[in-house]
Amino acid sequence: MPVLADFATRRGITFPLLSDTGSAVITRYGLLNTTVAENSPQRGIPHPGTFILDAKGVVTSRVFETAYQERNTVTSVLAKLGSKIDVAAKKVASPHLTLTTYLTDSSAAPGTHFSVVIDVTPAKGVHVYAPGVTGYKPIALTINPQNALVIRGAQFPASEHYYFKPLDEHVAVYQKPFRIVQDLEVDPSPAAAPALADRTAMTITGTLTYQACDDKVCFNPQTVPLEWTIGLKALDRERAKRGDPLR
Repeated sequence: MPVLADFATRRGITFPLLSDTGSAVITRYGLLNTTVAENSPQRGIPHPGTFILDAKGVVTSRVFETAYQERNTVTSVLAKLGSKIDVAAKKVASPHLTLTTYLTDSSAAPGTHFSVVIDVTPAKGVHVYAPGVTGYKPIALTINPQNALVIRGAQFPASEHYYFKPLDEHVAVYQKPFRIVQDLEVDPSPAAAPALADRTAMTITGTLTYQACDDKVCFNPQTVPLEWTIGLKALDRERAKRGDPLR
C-alpha cells in the first residue's frame, strides 16, 4: 500500500504494516471502532491497542484505549507489567530508600500515554506504608499540574502484610523492592494546543512522600522532590501525495 509505504519511510518503521481494505480484518477480530460516526473521515479505524507476545508468539497480555486519539507507548505498557526498561535512569537520594526513576519515553505527541517510573528499594529491615494505611503516612506520588499535561492514575503493587507485635498491629507495607508507575498524557484536546505551540520539551515535577519505619523506630516523614523532562513532537498529519513515486 503506497500510503503505508510513505508513512513507514517517513517514520522509520521497519516492521510490516497491514492495509486493511474495508476494515475486514479488524471487523473479523471485533476491533472495529464503532464509536466513530458513520460520516467521519476516521470511520473504519480499529480500537487502538497493544498486544504483548512472548518469544513463542503467544499473547501474554493486551492493553486497549477507549479513544482513537490516544495511544499507550509500548515501553509504558511494559513498565506497568513490571518489565525491565532499557532507558536512561537516575538515582535520587532519599533517607532509608533507594530510588531509581525515569520516563518510559524520551518524547511524546498529543494523545501519547507515557509513564513516570520509580523503582524503590527499602533499606534492610525498613518498611514504608502502602496507600490507604491510616495512622502513618503512606507512600504517595504527586505530580504537579500544568497546562497540556493530563495526570492519570498511579499504579502501586500489591502490599505485604506486616505484624507489629508490641502494639498487636497489622498494617499493609512494602519491605521488598517495588515499582510505582504514574500514567501521564500529553493533552490532545484543542484547548491544550496553545500551551504546546512551538515547544520542544516539557519539564514535569512532583514529590514522593512517605514514612519509613523499622522494627523499633518510625522515622520522620519525608518529601522528596522529583523532576523529569520529556521531548514534545507534533502529530504526523502529513499524507502521501497523489503521483508520489512510492506508489
